[in-house]
Amino acid sequence: MWNKLARCAPLFLFLVLSGFIFLLRNIGSIENLNLKTVSALNQLQYQISTALQPRSPLLGVRNLSQCIYPSQDQSPDEITEEKLLLGLIAWPDSPQRNPPFQRSSSPFSSSFFILNSRIQFTVGEQLEALVRMHDFQGRPKQHGGDFLLARIHSPELKAGAIGKVVDHQNGFYSVYFVLLWAGVLRVSVTLVHPSEAVQVLKRLREERPDRVYFKSTFRSARSFETTECNLCLPSSHRPLCNFTDPHTGEPWFCYKPRMLSCNTRVDHTKGGYLKHLLTGRERLFFQSNVNIKVPILALGSDEVTVESLDNEAQSKLERRTHHNTVKFSPAGFYYQDAWVSNTGLIQQFNNTSITECLQGKAVHLFGDSTVRQWFEYLTEFLPDLMQINLNSPKNVGPFLAVDSEHNILLKYRCHGPPIRFSKVSTSELRYIANELDDITGGKDVVVAFTIWSHFSTFPVEVYIRRLRHIRRAVLRLRARAPETLVVIRTANAQALDPEYSLYNSDWFSLQLDTVLRHMFRGLDVVLVDAWEMTVAHSLPHALHPPPVIVKNQIDVFLSHVCPVKHK
Repeated sequence: MWNKLARCAPLFLFLVLSGFIFLLRNIGSIENLNLKTVSALNQLQYQISTALQPRSPLLGVRNLSQCIYPSQDQSPDEITEEKLLLGLIAWPDSPQRNPPFQRSSSPFSSSFFILNSRIQFTVGEQLEALVRMHDFQGRPKQHGGDFLLARIHSPELKAGAIGKVVDHQNGFYSVYFVLLWAGVLRVSVTLVHPSEAVQVLKRLREERPDRVYFKSTFRSARSFETTECNLCLPSSHRPLCNFTDPHTGEPWFCYKPRMLSCNTRVDHTKGGYLKHLLTGRERLFFQSNVNIKVPILALGSDEVTVESLDNEAQSKLERRTHHNTVKFSPAGFYYQDAWVSNTGLIQQFNNTSITECLQGKAVHLFGDSTVRQWFEYLTEFLPDLMQINLNSPKNVGPFLAVDSEHNILLKYRCHGPPIRFSKVSTSELRYIANELDDITGGKDVVVAFTIWSHFSTFPVEVYIRRLRHIRRAVLRLRARAPETLVVIRTANAQALDPEYSLYNSDWFSLQLDTVLRHMFRGLDVVLVDAWEMTVAHSLPHALHPPPVIVKNQIDVFLSHVCPVKHK
């Protein structure tokens, strides 16, 4: 063997000398590598290392609530409020861990029937239905926790209203409706998620809040790097850049670039969605046309006939009903595709009346893309409202529109991170609370905001903290300018499929919406109930509701901006 190595030695020596000579001849070229090339190499290295990092449901589990919200950061009152809110949205646990699919709730084996079914009801009375859940083997469920939605509707009248579902936690669910119009009304009950799927969603919310991840670009001259960002990142992997907001204390972190400083950050963008989050058994609980938003059929008739009453009889019925048996009162209902509020008159606005209403006013819209729809609707609907080109990215903003003749100012700005937009300049990342503090306010100033969709992947404590900052800012605004109108657009139902359910399920949205309503209860703010307005309508659910629903939201909004003056 040593003889063979000795014969190869001259060849090895030749290769070493050749490499050395090549290095000497090309040392100038190597020294002339520019920063862009180095940056590209760093970027490639980062992408390769990121791609090789395991992202399975069994690895890298992070509980952000423990990382971000230690109890010492909250006052005793805030701790008490948080416990109350978490108790308010507590969902029943399943008594069986890892149940087989055949034992899960089946919309095909389940049914509902109308109680006290009569030939005829009268407007203002209440209707009750009882739902009995069974599994895919036809056996009655003995526990609750299924997520159901219910509505009454009259397609020929373009009328609809939601019902209230009460879980008896024994496989039975009561559904209550108020009969708000005359005609033939049909009852519909939908299984959004079986209880077994809800348990998976609860686990993901607590254990995998990183299932939507974010990135930021850091740039200096021609050098740039991209790193992962989120509300909390494990510092043991790499050093962190701390971008916590100095005014609100809202946390945000990015991994520090390898070659650049933290203050070279130029943008924020959605990185993507983690895949392979479920086990094979868990995936069976999320199937389109099987157990995601599938109707439950009636046992018997699903229709009732409702007759109207004269004014005197209607008044007596309302007094008797509200005094004794009211179990649910919806915010409103649709009739001929127009929203009728149960708390005040809703006007129907056209382009002329909208201009008259908004004349001399400044309207500030803050939040996600669902309130951006209001900006888009108004700028498209009003010919004199001209959008100013701010060179903002499409669908991101900020946006500005002006009607100089009628002195109307309309502005939109997205809320601060987490925000799943394509790319937002760091200079345009603003928190709603800080923006409210910069508004002088007054009788001709209107503020509307929504914030919910981009928080669906995080523990509820994250959302509670954000709403606290906004609530304080609203109180400060109303204290310095009591005539300022503040409007909150609630969450809405949306289309779901097996993948989308893991990030934006209506169950997440309903939980956040419940928290928002209670945190702003008793304050002088107006709620535009987008939840009821999407669930009550006959059109399919969508993250961005169709124009007819947006128009009704705008009508509710403007009816509070310009209420009818009673003579």
